[in-house]
Amino acid sequence: MAEKFVYTFGGGRADGSAKMKNLLGGKGAGLCSMTQISLPVPPGFVITTEANLEYFAQGSHMPEGLMDEVHDYMSALEAKTGKGFGDPAKPLLVSVRSGSALSMPGMMDTILNLGLNDDTAKGMIALTQNERFVNDAYRRFLQLFGKIGLGLSDADFDKIFEEVKEKHHAAVDTELTAEALAEVIEKFKALIQKQTGRPFPQDPWAQLVIATEGVFKSWMGKRAVDYRRQFNITPDLANGTAVNICTMVFG
Repeated sequence: MAEKFVYTFGGGRADGSAKMKNLLGGKGAGLCSMTQISLPVPPGFVITTEANLEYFAQGSHMPEGLMDEVHDYMSALEAKTGKGFGDPAKPLLVSVRSGSALSMPGMMDTILNLGLNDDTAKGMIALTQNERFVNDAYRRFLQLFGKIGLGLSDADFDKIFEEVKEKHHAAVDTELTAEALAEVIEKFKALIQKQTGRPFPQDPWAQLVIATEGVFKSWMGKRAVDYRRQFNITPDLANGTAVNICTMVFG
């Protein structure tokens, strides 16, 4: 029987429990526990720490069968939410978050609003009737995705953003209009193209694979390694990060 790498939570069902922190990470185990006591948890699923360890054991390659399993759980997530991953009419957007067995605040990575692309952004604008909100979410996603998924420098995105703010005489971020944020989006996409040699991936599935790998890699990032060394977090206490994929909820 193939190893199980994915556990669901939210929407009234949880495969895991609070006792599975080493496998699901503290965040994933907590979300499963909250689901089991009928607290309102946005539906999602967690990829186990064992998948992360297997990823490194295989020379930074996805474990066999992992993405097939993720595909099945994403299909279930679409059914729970009534939305489609990549569907411009009813876009399903997710967050992709790290989560080790022990809390390591700020040491690993998170990507929000994954699933946004040019088409789903238009769909979100039609649904929300708020172009500025959607453009702001899209530009934030592009920067997080570029930094965590593609390894680009935060500073390069920040430089573009500050230049657009100066051009539009915006003292603070909230003074940028929807049109100004659309300009930021195009400049961010151009930066990704220039620095990677490839266009920003419009395919949400490609985004999800790249984002998952980015979170996996953050376990061995310098910040996380230094933090574990500083606080003596040994492999028996926390080994590998889980990846929590959760329906985005805008508040």
